[in-house]
Amino acid sequence: MQARNFSILTYGCQMNKYDSEQIAGILSKQSYSKTDDLSEADLILLNTCTVREKADHKVLSKLGRLRELKEKNPNLIIGVCGCIPQVQGEAFLDRSRVVDFVFGTQNIHQLSEMISEVKKGKRVARIEKEPSEALDFSGDALLRESGYQAWVSIMTGCDNFCTYCIVPYTRGRERSREPDEIINEIKILAGKGYVEVTLLGQNVNSYGSDLSSPVHFPDLLERINEISGIERIRFVTSHPKDLSDGLIEVMKDAKKVCEYLHLPLQSGADKVLGRMNRGYTRELYLEKVEKLKSAVPGISLTTDVIVGFPGESEEDFNETEKVMREVGFHFSFIFKYSPRPGTSAMSFTDTVAEAAIAERFNRLDALQKEMTLRHNEALVGKSVEVLVEGKSKTNPEMLMGRTRTNKIIIFPGSENSKGALLKVEITQAGLYSLYGRALTTKESNHAG
Repeated sequence: MQARNFSILTYGCQMNKYDSEQIAGILSKQSYSKTDDLSEADLILLNTCTVREKADHKVLSKLGRLRELKEKNPNLIIGVCGCIPQVQGEAFLDRSRVVDFVFGTQNIHQLSEMISEVKKGKRVARIEKEPSEALDFSGDALLRESGYQAWVSIMTGCDNFCTYCIVPYTRGRERSREPDEIINEIKILAGKGYVEVTLLGQNVNSYGSDLSSPVHFPDLLERINEISGIERIRFVTSHPKDLSDGLIEVMKDAKKVCEYLHLPLQSGADKVLGRMNRGYTRELYLEKVEKLKSAVPGISLTTDVIVGFPGESEEDFNETEKVMREVGFHFSFIFKYSPRPGTSAMSFTDTVAEAAIAERFNRLDALQKEMTLRHNEALVGKSVEVLVEGKSKTNPEMLMGRTRTNKIIIFPGSENSKGALLKVEITQAGLYSLYGRALTTKESNHAG
C-alpha cells in the first residue's frame, strides 16, 4: 500500500485538541502517517473553533494559503471539521472551493467513509445536530501527542446556555461518561507510563448529574487519586456556580490533584453577569475564591474575562477590575466581546463603542501583566516539582517543563529527562516563563 501522510491543524480549546487526537487515531488505523510538513501531506484537516469571530477569520485565511498546495497537488484532500461546520453546516463548502469535505463535532466516527467518498470525486458534508452514540471516547481510539500527559474526556456538551456562548450549539447537551469507563482508561494510561491526566469537559463540575446513578465530580477525583502511577491530576473547565465545597475539600486532601484552577469570571459586575446568564454573583464568586485560597495555600488561579459585553458601563467595568485586583489571578485570558450568530446576546442592541472596548482591554491586560510578574518574582529562590515536556520552543538548547501550578519553567538539562518529574530551583522570573536549574536528574523511558 502506498504511504499516505496527514496533517491536522487544531484551533481552539482542549476539547478540540482531544478531538484531533481521536481523528489522528482513526487515520493511523487507516495506514496514514502523521506529518507536520503540510507539503508532504496527502490529507490536511483543519479542526476549527467558532467561539470568537477571529477564529473564523484564521481558518479562512489558512485555507487561502493552502490553495497553492492544492494547485501543486490536485490529489491533496482538504477537510474542515469541528465547531465552524457544526454551526454553518453544508454552507461552509461554498465559502472555500479548496475544501473537499466538512464535518461536525458529532461525525468524527464517519471520517473514513467521508474520505472514501471524496476520492470518488464528491464534495461531502456531514453535520449531525444530536450527539451520536457511535462516538468513541475511549483511550483506544486516540493517537496521543504525548507519552506521559493525557487528555481524558469525562463528558461532552454544556447545559448552561450563557447568552454569549455558542458551545451548547456546537457540542450539544451535557453527556457524562460512566465513571468505571473513565477509571479503566486512566489505569491503562498509568500502565503505559503516563504520569499526568487532564480531565476534560465544558463544565466538569456538573459531571455525573445526567447518569442513571448520579455521580459527583469530587467522587471521581478521589477514585482517580488512588490510581498507582498517576502523579498529577488536572481538570478543565470549572463553572463557578457548580464549584462545590466537596470539590474544594478534595483539592485540599487529594495529593495528586494539582494546586491550579481555571475559574472563568467573565465579569465582575452583577448586572453583566445576569445578562450573560452566568448563574452567580460577584459576591458568590469571591466567596468561593476565598474558600479555595484557604483550603489550598499557594493555589494558582487563572480566569477568562470578556470586556465590552453589550450594556457594560464604565462602572460595570470598574467592578471587573476590582475583582481582578482582589483575587490576584496568576493569568487571565482577556477577550473583547465577539457576537456569535445563534446566541441570545446576538440580539442585544446596546453595544459598547469599539474605542471603549479597546481602552478597557488594555487596562486589564496591563493589570494582569503586573500581577503575573509579581507572582512569578515571588517564586525566585524556591524549589518546585517540574514535569519535563521536552525542548523549549523559544530556546531549543534548554528544557521546558510545567510546575504543579501550571507555570512554565525553562532550565538546562538532557532531553532524556522528557516525561520525568524533577526538582528545579527557580533562579529568575519573566512575565511568561520562569527560569531555573535542576536539583535532581532522572532519565525517562517515555517516547513522548
